[in-house]
Amino acid sequence: MDQSKTRMLAEAGVAIAIAQVLSFITIFHMPQGGSIKAAALVPLMIYAYRWGGARGIFAGVVYGILHFILGFKSSVHYLSIILDYLVAYGAIGVCGYFKDSISGLITGSIVGIILRWIATVVSGAVVFASYAPQGQNPWIYSMIYNASYMVPDGILNIVVLLFIYQGVKRGLGRRG
Repeated sequence: MDQSKTRMLAEAGVAIAIAQVLSFITIFHMPQGGSIKAAALVPLMIYAYRWGGARGIFAGVVYGILHFILGFKSSVHYLSIILDYLVAYGAIGVCGYFKDSISGLITGSIVGIILRWIATVVSGAVVFASYAPQGQNPWIYSMIYNASYMVPDGILNIVVLLFIYQGVKRGLGRRG
């Protein structure tokens, strides 16, 4: 294995580990699952910007598996596992397809977070429809419920990413 591939895999492991540790710091937890974490997506975003979207998606999926195994579980339904963990966290890696600039960081992060939200909305409407209040459309309920914690969590992650990215970039250099 060449040195750059070894470095890429090592950085993926470190990013996933840091993201997992940060995910244990919960700022706010919703009653049926979902929470605002201490910028747990930032290491995955930095990895994706550094190594590209495909590798970022892979790291996000691996993180999703680890997060499912070690984290709080609101459901063990197969569709919830696929959408809430594999697809949702894999979607964060999409930000690696965007330009390495301030506008690219913001746009890519927003796109990744919106894709994560869409995956959880589908999961919520299909798997957790019974939680919707009587007479309310489960899709609308899922959109509102998931946005109620993902919007603040997304803003927190983007602010932290913008605050530390230039320093991290100088320290590591861009690969891709």
